[in-house]
Amino acid sequence: MRDALGFAPPEVQEKAAMRHRRIAPALVAAALLAAVGAYVAPRGFEAGTLLAMQDDPAEIADRALDDTFNADLANREINDALAAKDSDLANSFVELAAERKVALDSALTEKVKVAVAEDASVGHAAQSFAYGLVTGEPNDMAGLAGTTLGDLFVFGDIRDAVREGGRLATGEQADTLILGLATVGLAITAGTYATLGAGTPVRAGLSLAKAARKTGKLSGDLASYIWRSLRRVVDWGQMKKAFAGISVTEPQLAIRAAREAVKIERAGGLVDLARSVGRVQSKAGTQAALESLKIAESPRDMARIAKLAEKQGSRTRAILKVAGRGAIALTFAAFDLTIWILGALFTLFAFVSSLKSATERATLRFVHYRKRKRLERLAALAAH
Repeated sequence: MRDALGFAPPEVQEKAAMRHRRIAPALVAAALLAAVGAYVAPRGFEAGTLLAMQDDPAEIADRALDDTFNADLANREINDALAAKDSDLANSFVELAAERKVALDSALTEKVKVAVAEDASVGHAAQSFAYGLVTGEPNDMAGLAGTTLGDLFVFGDIRDAVREGGRLATGEQADTLILGLATVGLAITAGTYATLGAGTPVRAGLSLAKAARKTGKLSGDLASYIWRSLRRVVDWGQMKKAFAGISVTEPQLAIRAAREAVKIERAGGLVDLARSVGRVQSKAGTQAALESLKIAESPRDMARIAKLAEKQGSRTRAILKVAGRGAIALTFAAFDLTIWILGALFTLFAFVSSLKSATERATLRFVHYRKRKRLERLAALAAH
């Protein structure tokens, strides 16, 4: 109902204004958003923390260990390592426990010391060195020394290249990954001599990649990457022709074949990968490097493990054993973490907006209440 000028009566306007000034809906919305925020906000904050540490594998590893590493696990892993005669892994767990202040049985740590001393003995080291030199499959530092020495003096690479190249030339089943790594290794070795050892980490990395392939410790994804790289680096048609008729008594032909078939200028990505493997080996040991090749799925993963090894040293192998890829990669995708952060920010914004609306409505109601009381007082005075 409206007056002659088209305006609603004052009482109708007042009721409409009261509807717009209702506080309850805004307060209910704020309460609901506060409840949602209590759930979302901590997770959003945690997601932000995780995103901030995604480029720091050492921080990621610490977080992964916080949830899993304890005295029971450490004792169990050390006993299993000793039973498997893997003193390197056992000692890695002892050092990790000491770094994280996890108490271990003193008798157990003494067993580890004895096992490490036995494996470091002259006889064992000589045997391991010879095994690595002949087979190219290192199990420890001494074995890697033998493998790397064999590759540096081109014996190891020629052995692998001639064996696999001969199979390729005769149509037999050949491991072209080993062949490609061996021929690239021959070219890298020449560069190592030319630069007075500057390429040694790359040389060691290639040797370890070959060893990982031979022993089944090279991840499928990383093997695929290496093969794609080798397809760009090696002229396989030329390689097949070059190895036709080569025998193990003619190593100079293998060297010439490698230099002619390998385009080393295209091997940048492969060289970077090998350098990362070499960095892991130099900081954390041979077995840690081999384990990293089993875990890594890309050169970026390998670079992250190298960064972890530079901080954690010999503890790296135990960390990789406990956390696996969780030591270098977030367990949540970056997209999922971003959604949590955006959800937390949206909830906070909506909560503040609801409180703002409730405050404004309460203020308007109070203003209208004071105005109405003042008008009533004036009307009462006028009536007298």
